[in-house]
Amino acid sequence: MVSRLQHPASGYKKIFESCKELAEPIPAHVSGQIPVWLTGSLLRMGPGLFEIGDEPFHHLFDGQALIHKFDLKDGRVTYHRRFIRTDAYVRAVTENRVVITEFGTAAYPDPCKNIFSRFFTYFQGIEVTDNCLVNIYPIGEDFYACTETNYITKVDPDTLETIKKVDLCNYLSVNGVTAHPHTEPDGTVYNIGNCFGKNMSLAYNIVKIPPPQEDKSDPIEKSEVLVQFPSSERFKPSYVHSFGMTENYFVFVENPVKINLLKFLTSWSIRGTNYMDCFESNDRMGTWFHIATKNPGEYINHKFRTSAFNVFHHINCFEDQGFIVVDLCTWKGHDFVYNYLYLANLKQNWEEVKKAAMSAPQPEVRRYVLPLDIHREEQGKNLISLPYTTATAVMCSDGSVWLEPEVLFSGPRQAFEFPQINYSKYSGKDYAFVYGLGLNHFIPDRICKLNVKSKETLVWQEPDAYPSEALFVQSPDAKDEDDGVLLSIVVKPGASQRPGFLLILNAADLTEIARAEVDVTIPVTLHGMYKP
Repeated sequence: MVSRLQHPASGYKKIFESCKELAEPIPAHVSGQIPVWLTGSLLRMGPGLFEIGDEPFHHLFDGQALIHKFDLKDGRVTYHRRFIRTDAYVRAVTENRVVITEFGTAAYPDPCKNIFSRFFTYFQGIEVTDNCLVNIYPIGEDFYACTETNYITKVDPDTLETIKKVDLCNYLSVNGVTAHPHTEPDGTVYNIGNCFGKNMSLAYNIVKIPPPQEDKSDPIEKSEVLVQFPSSERFKPSYVHSFGMTENYFVFVENPVKINLLKFLTSWSIRGTNYMDCFESNDRMGTWFHIATKNPGEYINHKFRTSAFNVFHHINCFEDQGFIVVDLCTWKGHDFVYNYLYLANLKQNWEEVKKAAMSAPQPEVRRYVLPLDIHREEQGKNLISLPYTTATAVMCSDGSVWLEPEVLFSGPRQAFEFPQINYSKYSGKDYAFVYGLGLNHFIPDRICKLNVKSKETLVWQEPDAYPSEALFVQSPDAKDEDDGVLLSIVVKPGASQRPGFLLILNAADLTEIARAEVDVTIPVTLHGMYKP
């Protein structure tokens, strides 16, 4: 699975450059044979504007939200993209400057204002961004683009028009939710977010949004907090990017990357602090696992502990014989991985990119196993009896359970990230296959398939080609778990014509089925979905 390609031409820089939206869909040139059953839309979110006037955005997660769509019908393909008309985008374009602070870029008062107006602006406090560049997902009959704040943006998946901004704080006790919700077959949506409550109490709330309503009312209006996870520190919640869900349980991994809440609430408005400035690492806490039941939602006070790691993406988790198996994309240690995703780092020449990545946390795909039935008299004993894993869980003298993982994949500076599975059939269930985007010193240059049972790997890779997260779409008559296709947007900056394309791979063996090429370069995309 390890990438053998080098990138001395630095073509990857093109995926971090601004582009223009399209007035209307453009036709793609198709080579190969697109399956006749593959009729739908690939929707992707990512940054598309990396500077405003003379002001650059500094971090990968700062560029203004651009929605992409590849439409597939009767063997033909079109490509369309538009900027989401968020407040952050509209005001920035109107004033030709950064108006709302983004993840790693601070906004400053309008220099045209007099000194008293600027001083007053500093003390108005934080204006939370609605720059929904991370993901898109359905709620009821509607589709919402999102980031990780309390704002989600309703969009039209057909025209890509922006419809309205929704503030989840109007319906739920959360200060933000992740961009990685879980969805059940009936359309019920679960998510997790930080909650800063009364007396500065902190918790992580699992929220539930019901499925489409018979009376056609908005499901968001009937949202509820289902269960709370406690925070290990009163003033410093952990950064949360995703969570796990089995048939009967929620799994929350509390990692040592912390938000300094006091700094967030005080120094922000005075010094022009951005979100990244408010993160810090707790080098003593390690990582904690928490579990709660789904129905009814109840927190289970087992103390699962392990050594420190960052986690952004859960792969899958499932129950088996009294255990919860949790598969994760991890980064060793407490150093925050996002510190290495500033655009100045990613757009360096190849040797400098590699040098910077040498000091970053080492990525690994890991399996942890959590026992549900715990007895204090079993102190010092490995509580895991599943025959197919080397992961361990040992009772400590203080009543906590120390976890050690089974490593499913590890390669020096080679990350298996942005994981995707056959979600509709195997989410929360025992499974075999996960598909990932291979990051070579943080540069995405391959698509990978990992068998979590055998640890066998497959790779798709081309020189000077930079793919995105590969989404799995199951064949309509599928019998096997990996019977389907993978969809990924790939950019080949050095191509003389049609440098961007939709790649369709056979999910079983990663052989190419077809590609649909367009005569525009496509910037990096983060996450998305396939809409049949």
